[in-house]
Amino acid sequence: MDANIQSAMALAQSAPVKVPVPTGNAAAATKAAKEFESVFISQFLGSMFSGIKTDSMFGGGQGEEMFRSLMVDQYGKSIEQRGGFGLAEHVTKQLMKFQEAPAAGAEPADPAGTPNPVSNP
Repeated sequence: MDANIQSAMALAQSAPVKVPVPTGNAAAATKAAKEFESVFISQFLGSMFSGIKTDSMFGGGQGEEMFRSLMVDQYGKSIEQRGGFGLAEHVTKQLMKFQEAPAAGAEPADPAGTPNPVSNP
């Protein structure tokens, strides 16, 4: 088993690292932001539902426990489709900001070439 893990790790480490390419694809950014908000809402609701006990007379049991997470995921998707918390819009803006290609002739912010965090004047 250890030999398999070591060979898998060596293979993963030898793979070339792909550098993200700025695309500016607004549709993909919006879709990713909406999915993120849906997962965020599901996690929020999941912690809320964790303290609720199942009804033993007409429901409950292992079936309800097993499918509760699926129900919470659907609640999260449904809430997001109806407008959610408004998080997706802000996440989309940030994704698009980070996807923009650097301006031609712009110099890096520091000698290492990493840009400075966005500052609001």
